[in-house]
Amino acid sequence: MRGRIAKLLAAALTAGGMTATALMLATQLRAQTPPPSLPAASPPAPIAAPPALPHVAMPLPGTIPTADVPFYAEWASSPHAKRDAEEFNHWNKEGNIPVECARCHSTPGFLDYLGADGSTPGKVDHPAPTGTVITCIACHNDKTLRLTSVTFPSGLTIHNQGADARCMTCHQGVESTNSVNKALAGIVDDAVTPKLDFINVHYTAAGAMLFGNQAKVGYEYPGKTYSGRFEHQQPYTRCTACHELHTVAVKFNDCAACHHEVTDKASLHKIRVRKADFDGTGNAEEGIAQEVANLESRLLAAIQDYAKTVAGKPVAYTPEVFPYFFNDLNGNGTADKDEAKFPNRYKSWTPRLMKAAYNYQFVFKDPGAYAHNPSYAIQLLHDSLADLGAKVTVDIAKATRP
Repeated sequence: MRGRIAKLLAAALTAGGMTATALMLATQLRAQTPPPSLPAASPPAPIAAPPALPHVAMPLPGTIPTADVPFYAEWASSPHAKRDAEEFNHWNKEGNIPVECARCHSTPGFLDYLGADGSTPGKVDHPAPTGTVITCIACHNDKTLRLTSVTFPSGLTIHNQGADARCMTCHQGVESTNSVNKALAGIVDDAVTPKLDFINVHYTAAGAMLFGNQAKVGYEYPGKTYSGRFEHQQPYTRCTACHELHTVAVKFNDCAACHHEVTDKASLHKIRVRKADFDGTGNAEEGIAQEVANLESRLLAAIQDYAKTVAGKPVAYTPEVFPYFFNDLNGNGTADKDEAKFPNRYKSWTPRLMKAAYNYQFVFKDPGAYAHNPSYAIQLLHDSLADLGAKVTVDIAKATRP
């Protein structure tokens, strides 16, 4: 019986059938308490072609037992299935997920964006219901099987990406060089503009980091050159070559074949190929991840120095609380619990400060930046430091820019 159901589901997914969509959406809502196997007397329902079902947000009868869903256990351990995560619960009080967020924070929103619900592809038409995560059917339907191109927030499109396009449709950020320039147009570099709010690139924009200048999501300073797509050694040029398909965990054992210092996930940070001293500390033996982290720390220190001495208001950063940059009321350099609140968000932005903070967030919020595109990440950090250095003391004379 289990074999028949698994084959039935696989056939439905391959065909993009809406019956499978309904079943999978219902299954994920019952993921915490898997139902028992179907009785032998209950044959599986035949695959039909029912009317399009744009949004399903409630349990349906006849759900497939979780034990019969291919790779269910792997998916259930992934961030895509983490039902208590903020990214799937942020809008619970509102009762729905707005169109600008629904694409990547719910299965119905992603299907809407793809046009898998019968709507126009390339945009989300309706707010999505809360209470869903990213289920199997988000990636396994006839629309995603044909999806090979990705358009980044800059408007630049990358073609012929195969299955990676499914990942990068969401893991790309929501801002770009273009949108930052548009928001700051006409404002003098060091003029404090209280009407500005922090321009947040968003989180884990790994696809944009991977493609660098070809995606133009990091803030690229005029007159500077930037690296394009990071080309790793074959066959590790695709998302799922380095990440497990359903758990999305890094395949660190594969890395160890060439990088002999790798023994576990933590030791990935020891990987280094080039010997240039990118952070100017005099240590060219530490892992490239440490070089990136050192530059991040120096950039945050420069941001805080500039905010205090030029913008006139001390700033503190915390990665856990939106919008991340807050007024440092007690001047201790840390966003304390009573400071990390939305009404106390930082509002003394200048264009120079905003560009540096934007790049800091972009690199910091991609924990795999050192592997996705170390050259692009380091270039952004270098140039942000150099720009702030026009107003505050920044010493990167001994640091090598890729």
